[in-house]
Amino acid sequence: MIEKWRWILLGLTRKLWLRASLFALLGVATALLSTGAEWLIPWDLPGKIGSDAVDQILNILASSMLAVTTFSLTIMVTAYSAATSDVTPRATKLLRQDTTTQNVLATFIGSFLYSLVGIIALNTELYGERGRVMLFVVTLGVIVIIVVTLLRWIQHLASLGRVDETSSRIEEAAFATMDKRARDPFMGGRPLRNGQESVPGAAVPIYAPDTGYIQHIDMQALSAAAGKFDVDIYLGALPGAFVDPARPLVWIVRPEEKGEGEEKGWDEEKFSALVCAACAIGGLRTFDADPRFGLVVLAEIASRALSPGVNDPGTAIDIIGRLLRLLLRWMKADGDAGSEKPVCPRIWVPPLKLEDLFDDAFAPIARDGASIVEVQVKLQKTLLTLAQLGDAAWKECALHHARMALQRAEDGLLLEEEKIRLRKIVRSMTE
Repeated sequence: MIEKWRWILLGLTRKLWLRASLFALLGVATALLSTGAEWLIPWDLPGKIGSDAVDQILNILASSMLAVTTFSLTIMVTAYSAATSDVTPRATKLLRQDTTTQNVLATFIGSFLYSLVGIIALNTELYGERGRVMLFVVTLGVIVIIVVTLLRWIQHLASLGRVDETSSRIEEAAFATMDKRARDPFMGGRPLRNGQESVPGAAVPIYAPDTGYIQHIDMQALSAAAGKFDVDIYLGALPGAFVDPARPLVWIVRPEEKGEGEEKGWDEEKFSALVCAACAIGGLRTFDADPRFGLVVLAEIASRALSPGVNDPGTAIDIIGRLLRLLLRWMKADGDAGSEKPVCPRIWVPPLKLEDLFDDAFAPIARDGASIVEVQVKLQKTLLTLAQLGDAAWKECALHHARMALQRAEDGLLLEEEKIRLRKIVRSMTE
């Protein structure tokens, strides 16, 4: 797990305002630095280029970039609205973090400010003859960058906000998070196989200070606190869990020897503050450290596609295929869980429950697609694949959801032949 400050910095780099501000400062700095680069221009070249040519180009850039930026912002907001209504509101977070869109808008804003500062500097005669030539050369470079950016923007607009493109982005984000957790299933701590049932009876709970979702846990900070106060820490909630002041955030176990805790300078209030500071709690779930969230969002897309107002079974079938790929990735690494030596040996971490992954992925689709045979067949075949490729635990979960989906389909489908088809698939799981 990454430290909290790195996690905060990563979040800042995904903000549009930060990238736009950096590009804007770069544009201003480029226009001003051109005044001090006269030594790069040959002596006989300034007379061939007048200040009028540079001034006209900068005026065209300033007016056009302002219009293009406004137009691009309108398109961006429209794409977010389309994703909210056609896909799911949870997908707009990924769209807002899209680097191509951010780079395009930042380039336009930076070019506008570069042109504006260049015009001001020309009118105040800040540039000499060779300075104007340098400004002209830099302006040509800016035009090339703008042209390339516009071409990329045109290509990008063809897919921005579309259901299939947004689904692919969510799948990629979920795959990255799931792959990271699969390589370190207990986030550097020791495995707490049975979850809360394995917490010692003498453990003391520390409750969450706020109400919301756990977005990040700084394992290094927790490990340092455990070593400083000589305690063992048992996590009560993983990233993505909803916590409140009535739910234990962690449990702690102090040494049984009398007085040893006092020798370590035990301060319950200070230790609780360190624990709460290491656990970032926010109002929304994020993709970064929460493998289940990607499954939840993909299932939401399928449910929306199966609603009577949308009636798009093809999207739901596509989502089921994406869910299968994600779960197969998790299955591949499931056998090596906890094989590496923990880097935080005093922290005990519960595993992701396989039942929860299946519930997140398939329960909404089985409910909303109960009356659509194509969706039910795809769902049952997917569960059959997971049952055949997985171990006993995977087979049990797959069979459980297959039977629930069949029960819903029995009530939703009208033709007996369709029901018989589904029964055969479920029956093959037990053979």
